[in-house]
Amino acid sequence: MAAEPERLPQPSPENGTEELDAAALRERVAWLELRVAQAEERRRALLHIMGDLNESNRRLGDQRKAMLHILGDYEDDRSRLAHSNVKLGDSRKAMIHIMGDLRETTQEMERREQELREKQEQLVQAGKLATLGELTTGVAHELNNPLNNIGLFVGNVLDMLRGGELSRDRIAQELESAMEQVQKATAIISHLRTFGRAAPISLAEVDMDEVIERSLLLMQEQLRLRGIEVELDLCSDELVVLGNAIQLEQVFINLLTNARDALDGSRGKTIRVATSRDEDWIRIRFADTGPGIPRDLEQRIFDPFFTTKEVGTGTGLGLSITYSIVKEHGGSIAVESKRGGASFLIELPVMSEPPPEMLVL
Repeated sequence: MAAEPERLPQPSPENGTEELDAAALRERVAWLELRVAQAEERRRALLHIMGDLNESNRRLGDQRKAMLHILGDYEDDRSRLAHSNVKLGDSRKAMIHIMGDLRETTQEMERREQELREKQEQLVQAGKLATLGELTTGVAHELNNPLNNIGLFVGNVLDMLRGGELSRDRIAQELESAMEQVQKATAIISHLRTFGRAAPISLAEVDMDEVIERSLLLMQEQLRLRGIEVELDLCSDELVVLGNAIQLEQVFINLLTNARDALDGSRGKTIRVATSRDEDWIRIRFADTGPGIPRDLEQRIFDPFFTTKEVGTGTGLGLSITYSIVKEHGGSIAVESKRGGASFLIELPVMSEPPPEMLVL
């Protein structure tokens, strides 16, 4: 911007006249033009400042709108948060209610499970008693032999005493033979009492060969009377599982009983028991030469109260109990399809570690 003249030039007083000469007029015009130019520059500067001020006002208005928008969003978020807190409180109350219901449901399920286990134990016990009832005839014959032998040996001793024969060695031999028969009968009765006793189901080391032997001991007279031959194909390896010997014996007796009934009316009456094992599993196979199981019934034979026997001759619980016992021992039982007869395969895990002192199913 040009420098502003200090003041307007005045006519020289020496002239003594108020009229301006041409030079003074030109100087005055130049001064006025300078003042006009300066005023124009100030106007332009003022317009520029006004433009900047308008731009600042516009930006400030935009910022104000943005701030109002932010405040609106904040209010919306705050409202949503307050609503969410209400919902969260309601959800928390609902969750506490659900947890209470779940706790009650869990307690009810545990109670029902305990009742189911007790009913199952009662069912197993009923199955054992039913098996004992079926074994009564065979056991009576089994006990009849040692009792007859005892009578024979004691009769011999009485005859020798009456005849005056006092050979101590002969009398001792006859009495020892009688005692052996007493021990045999005692073992049979003791085993029956153990088998039928209702006791806690404890787990221990069990030799499967011994279980098979005891099962056949209880069944052998029934099988003999029906002309049924038993073939054994037992592997030489040790067959030891962690289980309950009485329950496993019940499994085998149930399978032997089913095979006995299936062979009624068959020509070749044979039951074959075979065992094998690998590193992890022991396998016991019961097979008979009876008519077999129809394929459409193979999936139902383990159902409770399902039986193919005539009304009044079967409860339909034997194989169901067998299935439950095998499952509780961590094993499996299945029907194998074969031509001529039925075959059941039982798989039980090999005991890899010594059992604890007290373990209950």
